[in-house]
Amino acid sequence: MYRTATLSLINGLHCNVKLTTRYLSLSVKTAEKWNLYAGVLVERLPVVSKELNSLEKEFKEYLLRVEFEKSLKSNHEVQHERDLKQAELLKEGHVGLDLDETIAKQTAQDLKDAYTEEFKQFKLASRKTIDDKTNNEMSTNRCLEDTLYLLISQKLGKNEYFLLPQGPRLEGETMRQAAERVLREKCGNQMKVRFYGNAPCGFYKYKYPKSMRDQIIGAKVFFYRASLLAGNVDKNVTEKYGWIRTEALEGKLNNSSYMQSVQKIIF
Repeated sequence: MYRTATLSLINGLHCNVKLTTRYLSLSVKTAEKWNLYAGVLVERLPVVSKELNSLEKEFKEYLLRVEFEKSLKSNHEVQHERDLKQAELLKEGHVGLDLDETIAKQTAQDLKDAYTEEFKQFKLASRKTIDDKTNNEMSTNRCLEDTLYLLISQKLGKNEYFLLPQGPRLEGETMRQAAERVLREKCGNQMKVRFYGNAPCGFYKYKYPKSMRDQIIGAKVFFYRASLLAGNVDKNVTEKYGWIRTEALEGKLNNSSYMQSVQKIIF
């Protein structure tokens, strides 16, 4: 009886192993294949600080008053008080002063008048540039208070779309290396950027049309973040591109699911 039970158990295990092996082989055969793509989120960071709203301006003025009340006198203020005291002594006829030195030196009030006159002649640069006025989206010298993101026109299937620069990973490349190469190929060598790390910051996948599928289901895009340091897109490489504000991205990115993936990595 013991021998019979043991043989039954062994036979049962053997059947389970066969079924498991067959299931795994079927899973491998039916596994979906995807192309790997690297995308790059290139951002031009703000050049100037944002204008303060009314509440922020009031708080700033309050902090300046508190700082002024608690601060010690500066050298200029001490010198001004000394000048006033010397002028009073001169009016009263005190002769214990070195008049030549007192008359020859430049007083704190003289310095203040000179600084005030120089400040009146100084003109602050406008926050609005020529490219703002002409709405030149190809220029990075616009929307100085905002972060701008690079979109380029790329062909997917038969149509062209504005997307983040992206391209397929080549054999032997890491995803970071693929992202750097794709950016050079799509935008040229005139643009200098700094990549943030070796890990992707976002992900998006899409399926190819059934007519284009050849054992490949679609593409999986891994996004890398990079900051613009200098330069711009080479127009000889890519003619259609734009540096877009966050609020205007939705109008440029027509695919809602793609837009949602991009929004997750924008901050």
